[in-house]
Amino acid sequence: MSTNQIVGVAAVSLLTGCCIGALLTHQCTRPVSVKQEKKDKRISKDNAATKNTEEKSSTVSEDEDEDESDEELLEVDSSSLNRVPGEVRMALVVRTDLGMQKGKIAAQCGHAAVTCYKLMSDADSNARNPTMLRRWYAGGQAKIALKCPHEEDMDLLFAKALSLNINAYVVHDAGRTQIPSGSATVLGLGPAPKSVLDKVTGVLKLL
Repeated sequence: MSTNQIVGVAAVSLLTGCCIGALLTHQCTRPVSVKQEKKDKRISKDNAATKNTEEKSSTVSEDEDEDESDEELLEVDSSSLNRVPGEVRMALVVRTDLGMQKGKIAAQCGHAAVTCYKLMSDADSNARNPTMLRRWYAGGQAKIALKCPHEEDMDLLFAKALSLNINAYVVHDAGRTQIPSGSATVLGLGPAPKSVLDKVTGVLKLL
């Protein structure tokens, strides 16, 4: 075989090897690229969904945490009720005519409960009553959620509670989310003896 023939055969072999190698590389790497592309898209979608969820959660938290307006607290001396025996509980009366959503109601009830406790526990408060709070703790910190149809009824309940020396507080919304500013949303009562609370809330239905 001449030198030219040997060179020609070598060139053909080299070219064939290159073509086969390129073909094999293309076939092997293409599925990997497609899989990687799909994986990247899936990760991108997951990240976007997570971001949206976090934004919604943040919005809900802000709505629920910043909806109570600042107002002067009315301090009621409930020490005369310490002699009344029986179960001690807290009542949370919610207005139903405002159309508040569940999360809003929960936040407003939280404001009412915390403030009622604060009134009776703060050292500088005229409503301070550690004896009643201890009875409430001993009974499991009982709370009941009730409903009233409109603000006029809530005002009457509040006035009656004060006349019976029941610790009371009305939450007024700041109007940042669902309802008008200044709306009375929840009436917190107690902790106080159940027998006394029933004189105020006995006709109300459970929320």
